[in-house]
Amino acid sequence: MLQQLGLKEYEAKCFVALSRMPKGTAKEISETSEVPRTRVYDAIRVLETKGLVEIQHSNPQQFWAVPIDEGAETLRQEYESRTKTLIEAVEGINPVPAGDDEEVSHEVWALTGQTAIATRTQQFIDGAGEEIMFVVGREEVLTKELVTHLQAAQETGITVVVGTVSEHLRETVQEALPDAHVFVSELEWLKNNPTDSTDDTTISRLILIDRNTILVSSVHEGASNAAETERAVFGRGFTNGLVVIARRLMATGLETGADPKLFEGD
Repeated sequence: MLQQLGLKEYEAKCFVALSRMPKGTAKEISETSEVPRTRVYDAIRVLETKGLVEIQHSNPQQFWAVPIDEGAETLRQEYESRTKTLIEAVEGINPVPAGDDEEVSHEVWALTGQTAIATRTQQFIDGAGEEIMFVVGREEVLTKELVTHLQAAQETGITVVVGTVSEHLRETVQEALPDAHVFVSELEWLKNNPTDSTDDTTISRLILIDRNTILVSSVHEGASNAAETERAVFGRGFTNGLVVIARRLMATGLETGADPKLFEGD
């Protein structure tokens, strides 16, 4: 985890070793962390620069790691600073001019991992102009962040239609989004494959934004970490019968009289 936050392997091992003792010499750190003694000094110098370790100039030198909450806050600030710098740097790069004859009628992309998919979902919701059609296949999808984005969309006058796989989940969604059109979906294949009992794939979410943008994600329920195995495909720019079919499928279970039908011809 420390390496994911920017430390190199030896630096992370030395910090963890020091966190296990009141203070320690390079020899003690090496013995505890299994980092070669000659490399301990280099790692400690980096940790000192980052504000994670303090040095007592005695003979031999003694090293002390800052409390973990203080160290975590230091790493968080550095991580956020690097992220901000990255955004500014990439946004400042001149774009490559697109060809004049390049015309994209629609595009399809793939995503992996619950965090990335949830972020893309929230971006789609924030960019909606008229209608959000959302079928929740797994309760884990309904996070506080997702509800917040849906609430914000409703406040701007956007129609929100939500399908769920159970009555319990429907009540939960309706309580969080009292002005939304919420119903229990009749799509049994959201939870399992009725023709193949060995198929453990579950649909996590189905999203249709303004009948132009589609996202579908699924997970394998038997996986040890379903969040990391969630996969999605999404597309934008659709103007053909695909979106009509998608919306009709997603509305299965929604009473005709309760369907807002913002678009003509449905």
